[in-house]
Amino acid sequence: MEAVRGHLLASDNASGVHPEVMARLAEVNQGHVPGYGADEVTQQALARFKALFGEQSETLLLFNGTAANVLALKGMVQSHEAVFCSEEAHLQVDECGAPEHFVGCKLLPVPSLEGKLSLAKIEQRLAAERDVVHRSQPRVISLAQATERGSVYSLEELRAITAFARERALLVHMDGARLANAAAALGVGFAEMTADLGIDVLSFGGTKNGLMMAEALVVLNPALQQAYPYIRKQGMQLASKQRFLAAQFLAYFDNRLWQRNAANANAMATYLAEQLVQFEQVRLSAAVEVNMVFAQLPTAWVEPLLQHTPLLVWPGEAVSEVRLVTSFDTCPGDIDQFVHHIDRLSRR
Repeated sequence: MEAVRGHLLASDNASGVHPEVMARLAEVNQGHVPGYGADEVTQQALARFKALFGEQSETLLLFNGTAANVLALKGMVQSHEAVFCSEEAHLQVDECGAPEHFVGCKLLPVPSLEGKLSLAKIEQRLAAERDVVHRSQPRVISLAQATERGSVYSLEELRAITAFARERALLVHMDGARLANAAAALGVGFAEMTADLGIDVLSFGGTKNGLMMAEALVVLNPALQQAYPYIRKQGMQLASKQRFLAAQFLAYFDNRLWQRNAANANAMATYLAEQLVQFEQVRLSAAVEVNMVFAQLPTAWVEPLLQHTPLLVWPGEAVSEVRLVTSFDTCPGDIDQFVHHIDRLSRR
């Protein structure tokens, strides 16, 4: 592969760290402070989370998204219980069995439409599993906002899910790895699509949107909060030098950096989609709502494109699907460079 120029479109994990975040990290890298979250910077960050999600919330700072999801479930289910999730959920597909290993619970994947959970499908599974002693007992619905297919649940859809869960004594977990992108797409704040709608526990993502390695677990349901500090420690996610996680979130919330970053990533995905649909050999396979573009293109194009940039590919005989992801620092020039390669292939 020739040297990659510009920014990659394979994943928003490929992006760097926003300069404002780096500046805040350098700012707090002075002197000695108490460890394990007893420092002033961490307390400031936790206060900001309360301001965003409500005084009833409690937040724990973590290193990565898999831990946020798995530890969230650890505090919500027992080992004989089960979690409903999309068959495409990160929990189901891309976490190497961590929920089953660390929590001991069972995942119950259900078919989804454009990445979104179907309450009808959950109802069918619920009827088949509940109160049958031979089967794991459903306890949690886990959804992703935005989903793995780049779709965004509307506030009405989220309200329907939480109402469904309450009526059936289920809890609701939200995987918010791209929560900022979803909030920017909907034009709402974080609480409006989480705490205000009855989400119980939230995995709050930051790494994909300009932070270095900072994620958070926001426990919105007070009845669940007591055990989580111990779950975090047992789960090897209690940072000793926690100020360096906290500082990233302070920069993230200042001047709505989270929104600026997400809005740019979303806008660049829209721009990319607009360029791609000009080629008759390319078809978008999903609506573009956040910073992900799913496109079907001739399989013969895949290898030449991979010579220029890594891509996530679902291979097919004649047509393959690729996922393209824009980032907080993607610019039109990066899109134009990629589309230039598409243009050359279209002319062959």
